Amino acid sequence: MLSVEHLQAAYGPAQVLFDITFRIGAGEVVALLGRNGMGKTTTIRTIMGLLPACGGSAVFESVSLLGLPPYRIARHGIALCPEERGIFASLNVEENLLLPPEVREGGLSTAQVFELFPNLKERLRSQGTRLSGGEQQMLAIGRILRTGARLLLLDEPTEGLAPVIVQQIGSVIRKLKTDGFTILLVEQNLRFAGTVADRHYVMERGRIVDEIPNAALHGSMERVQQYLGV
Repeated sequence: MLSVEHLQAAYGPAQVLFDITFRIGAGEVVALLGRNGMGKTTTIRTIMGLLPACGGSAVFESVSLLGLPPYRIARHGIALCPEERGIFASLNVEENLLLPPEVREGGLSTAQVFELFPNLKERLRSQGTRLSGGEQQMLAIGRILRTGARLLLLDEPTEGLAPVIVQQIGSVIRKLKTDGFTILLVEQNLRFAGTVADRHYVMERGRIVDEIPNAALHGSMERVQQYLGV
């Protein structure tokens, strides 16, 4: 579904991505692992057109993404859930949820979003930023599910959340995979990634330094922990 080849990107004169190459098949959950500042978020921002690439390619379902503005990339069926969540303080939960347009057919209805995240239905009239961190993450994910996107880019969806909410987010990701969604997951939480991902790419200093199938993750734990510095 997504093929990234020799992707490079820079902030001004400072190159931050070097020769990034990976692939994601339809229906897969793939994790980008690595410490802070290793280029994980920059990779998905470049795929989404929020940072111009300075080399390489990114092809989604035969469509070349590099050079396209973010709104056109979104219309091809890719959605980004950023680490900062992007909840609008001036809007309530329902308004936040309904804000993004449907860009393709097949998006979840609000009723289907509430089935995944019952907390949101209970807080429908609450101001978006008055929700707990976990509820804001649910709202951020639920919002992109309405758009019709089939490839979801989730940036640190478990960051700062209580263990019970992390488990709920994991259950939702597994359900989305069963329903045919494809997910690229940026994570530092190795244990969480191991419960949802099919494969893991490890990033270090703007490069992919390892690829590990989830079945081999337990046996590779020592070297992965060296990469992650834990």
